[in-house]
Parts: sequence; structure tokens; C-alpha cells
Amino acid sequence: MTRPGGPAAPAAPASTATRTLARWTAGLRYGDVPARVRAVVTSQVLSYLAAVRASAGHPVGRALLTAYGPLAVGPGAAPDRAAHLMAALSSSLYLEDTLYAGHVSHAAVGVPVAHQASQGLTGRALLTAVTAADESAGRVTAAATLGPFRGQWASHTHLVAACAALLRGAGADAGTLVDAWGLALSAPPRALRPALLASDAKVLSAAAPVRTAVDACAAACAGLTGRDDLIEHPEGLLAVFSGVAVPELLTHGLGTRWHSETLSFKLLPAGVHLDALIECAADLHRSLRPAGAADVAAVDVAVPRMTAVMSRHAEQYVRGAASPLSALNLGAPYNVATALLTGGLTVADLAGPRLAEEGRWELAGRVRLHADDELSRAAIGSTAPVGETLRHAGARALDWRTELPGLPLEELVAELGPPADSFEDAAKKLGCRMTVRMRDGREETRARAAGTGAVGSASWRRHPALVRDKLLRTGAEPAAVAALERLETLSARELGEVLGRILHLTD
Repeated sequence: MTRPGGPAAPAAPASTATRTLARWTAGLRYGDVPARVRAVVTSQVLSYLAAVRASAGHPVGRALLTAYGPLAVGPGAAPDRAAHLMAALSSSLYLEDTLYAGHVSHAAVGVPVAHQASQGLTGRALLTAVTAADESAGRVTAAATLGPFRGQWASHTHLVAACAALLRGAGADAGTLVDAWGLALSAPPRALRPALLASDAKVLSAAAPVRTAVDACAAACAGLTGRDDLIEHPEGLLAVFSGVAVPELLTHGLGTRWHSETLSFKLLPAGVHLDALIECAADLHRSLRPAGAADVAAVDVAVPRMTAVMSRHAEQYVRGAASPLSALNLGAPYNVATALLTGGLTVADLAGPRLAEEGRWELAGRVRLHADDELSRAAIGSTAPVGETLRHAGARALDWRTELPGLPLEELVAELGPPADSFEDAAKKLGCRMTVRMRDGREETRARAAGTGAVGSASWRRHPALVRDKLLRTGAEPAAVAALERLETLSARELGEVLGRILHLTD
């Protein structure tokens, strides 16, 4: 993608935060990315492809393939169509990974994977494009995160990431990226909670912005311009989409503080706030061995306030086997009951005959969540999902209108301390403490500080093995998975062949 008439004229003015971020993003080179960060991004690519494949097997995924498929990448394929479809598939089941801050992979990985063949991306070039998108979208999301739009529903995350990934892969200059961002963010969609929780609309929450961003990139490359300060403008993105804007995060620590290494890896098809709960329930299944729902008298779960709030919002729309997938993903009772009765939670538990099992819903009715001050303090104070933004905001955070912390913001702000110099010790602590009482009088408790794969946990250090297993469980060819683990060494031809084998979902 290049502008007509030869190289773009020097951009002016050069002082906006958006331009600073664009110059860094467009100028990022493979050698600029530390080896430890490249390892995380490689795992991010494998994990994302696993999410796409797993979602394709669910009824919602099959409907998406009918609507927008078949999925095809490689020579002769339509990359824009593939990027749109993959963003829809990857956002179906909450199997995608998350940064502090943002669900960036739908665009940051999906867009360059879809355009790998048309852009001739080697493994190193793909990795660089993903990192550039992570870093830019992660900063914009962090700057806006003290507000109502977070998670998959933050459309600006996908718009920023898609433009960055596509144009970095194309080798476009910073001026083109500024204009693409300005065009893509000119009218970002605002999510409506009832639609996203009470229907299947959530599966388009990333796909629609990806399509908009691809169009914006084409327009910018053809010479159309956008505002160069639309993100930080007093009436721009941060002002409209955040309750408390923290604009300095747009450029803070560029090249020294890597948002990519705050990635938490997702292994379960449920909201990240439920990972620890599901794993505790699975542990208790192996210990207590309930033969059925009637064996369990009560399930009491202490959780961070934000977990209780998110589950409560979703539970309003849960209707047994007729529940919308998005509400099912975010509400605790069914997922906890399923893990306690079966020893885990899989994609198959979210559809078909398993979802209709009366025992699961009977037990779900006995699952009780209680907000716990200690767990709330750990969750809100950890790097992700909002702790690091609170550290930067300081006293400004007192204007944040939210029910998530569960503790007075005055106390939290005073306790948090200064921002981190790097993210090598980042953490995401969405934990729980679960007690199960059986009808026969037995009672056991399990506790976890975070789910498996959460950044900062001991399990996170094994992320290459975690994502390899995640991708293999979807039925991907072991040889293709092994090749993709060597992403940095792959030529454009080799990478194209591997991606074609992994994303062959037309049968």
C-alpha cells in the first residue's frame, strides 16, 4: 500500500501524540523487539489460530462460516474477507488472549495472517507487524480503559490494531498510518450491552471494526486524510470513550516498556474473570467426585468485585439451554457447575446436548458468588486489567464512575504506588476461593490467585507449551504446529504453506 504520486510529503505538524505513536509503529523493526517479547508474540500467533479453529466447530462458528466463508488464506484468496471472518470467529468464545490493555489479537494477529501471502510476509515480518499492532492498540486501549468500553467491546482497540498491522506489514510510512487511524476512528461504534449479551451480535464486535479499518487503510493509501490528533483531541476518542482519559499512555515507554509481554493466554472458552473459578471447580471434581448435581449441597465462591459484577450482568440474560453464547461465556454459575460435574469446560459444553443437561442447570442454581475485599484489592491493583492505568491516572482516577473495584478509589489510589518502569513483572490477578459442601457432609475449599496462562502466574512461564497444546487440541497437524513454533525462521513461502494447512476450514 503506497500513496499515489510517489512518496508522501513530510508530515506536519509532528508534535501530536498520535503522530509520535505512528512514527514509532511504522518504524518498528524486527531487531528492535527483545527476544523475550518475540517469544510471547510467537505464542500469541499460535494461540490466536487455536481460537479460530476451536470456534469454527461451535454452531455460532459454523454460522459465521456459512455467512462469510469459506475461510481461505494464501495466493488467490481474498485477504480482507479472511481478516473479517477470522475476527468474527476468534471473538466468539473468549478463547483469545488479552493484553494490559485490550483484546488486540482479533486484529493484531488476524489481519497480518490474512494478508501474509499478498504482502509476502516472512515469519519475522509477521511477528513485527503483530508486535507493532499490539504496542499501538495496547497503549490507546490503556489510555481509554477507565470508562465503559473495555474487552472485546472496545471497538477502538480493533480499529487501531488493524490499521497498524496492515500498514506495518505493507511498509507504509507514518503519515499514511496517521491518516488511516484518523479515518478509521472518525465514527467508532459504541457497544450496546443488551445486544452483546442477549443475542449473537458480539461475534461481530471485532469483525466490523476490522472491515472499517481495512477500508480506512485503502482510503489513506489513495490520498484521503484524517485528523492527526483524533485520539487525544479534547473532543476526540479519549474524551468520548473514556470516563477518565490518560493520554500520556499513548507514548509512554515506547521501545522500553513492551505491552506485548503483558499478554495473558486463554485456555478456556469463558471470560477471563472465570478462569480461576472453573479451574477450582475442576480440582474439586477430582477430589469430591460428585455423581450428579444432587450430591452437591452448595457452592460458595469468593471473588473480586469485578468478577461478581460481570457475572451478574451476564446472568440477566441466561435462559438455560436457550442462553445466548455471550451471556453463557460471561456468567459464572453454568461454567462452574459444568466443571464441578465433569472436571473441566470445553467448547462442546457450550452447545448441543451437554448444554441441555438439566443437572448442570440444577447445580448452577446453587452457585453463589460473594465479593471479597482481599481478592478485589489484588484484582484492581494488578497490572491488568486496569491497575497500571490507575497508577498513571493518580488523583484523576477519583472521577472514574464504576462499580468494578469494590473498594473506595481513594484507598486504592493511595496504595498503588508509581507506574512500572517495565512490564517484565506484570500480573493479572483475577482469583477466587471456592468452597463446596456435599450432601454427605464433606466440605472442601480451593483457591487460586489467577487462572492458568495469566501473566504473572507461574504457569505463564510455560506459555509456549500451553499454546502448543491449545492448538493441537483443535486437531491441527502436529508438523504444522511445530513449524509455526519456529515462526522467526520461516520464509514467506514456508509461512504461507503452514498457515494454509492450519486454516484449512472449508470441509
